[in-house]
This record gives sequence, C-alpha cells and structure tokens, in this order.
Amino acid sequence: MFGIPGKQAVTMTPRAATQIAKLMARDGHQGLRIGVKKGGCAGMEYTMDYAAEIDPMDEIVEQDGARVMIAPMAQMFLFGTEIDYEVSLLESGFKFRNPNVADACGCGESIKFKDIDALSAQRDG
Repeated sequence: MFGIPGKQAVTMTPRAATQIAKLMARDGHQGLRIGVKKGGCAGMEYTMDYAAEIDPMDEIVEQDGARVMIAPMAQMFLFGTEIDYEVSLLESGFKFRNPNVADACGCGESIKFKDIDALSAQRDG
C-alpha cells in the first residue's frame, strides 16, 4: 500500500525471522501482524499479535519461513523498520529499529513518530 517497488516495508534480522518462524510452526498461525496504537507516555506503542488469517489489506513480508503482516494504518509508520529478536539475562523479545521515530520514552515501550507530512515526503522521495 505504501511500499516502494523492489523494497520491503520492513526487514527482519535472521534471529527475528527464526523466532517468528518457530512461533508460526508451534501454534499454526499464518504469521505475526504488527501495527501501532495510541498509548504510552510518548504517544504511540507497537502492537504484535498472532494472525490466524491474512487480511488482503495487510502488507506482507516473508523471509526464511517467517511471515509478518503490517496492518494498513501502520504501514506509513513502520516503513524502513528492522525487526530484531534480542535475548539477554533478564529478558528476551522483539525490538524495532525504526527510522521514523522522533522520540521514545525511557522504558523503550512507547514512541513518538515524526510528523505525518515528513513521513509521506520521506517515503515518496
């Protein structure tokens, strides 16, 4: 929907692709649907849910057996994002490296995006 021909909307590190593929195989889901919603101290939060079926309006990214679907309203905000999966002594989870983020809260769970007009110009330019 907001994509550029020949360029994926998001990319996945090999660790993220492996983890997503494991989750898909274990639970029989079609993939993971990512999006954004209002919330948190910086204004927006990422969402990530199992997808039982593919919505025809989703942007689909497939890599090494992993499938990520981007909800239509989130496509502009997530374009260019790299999804990683990090494991540390205290926690493990998906991390988003998003060039469209202008600010984030201290806990890293909430983000603020650049102006919508700037995102549109960046995508089109």
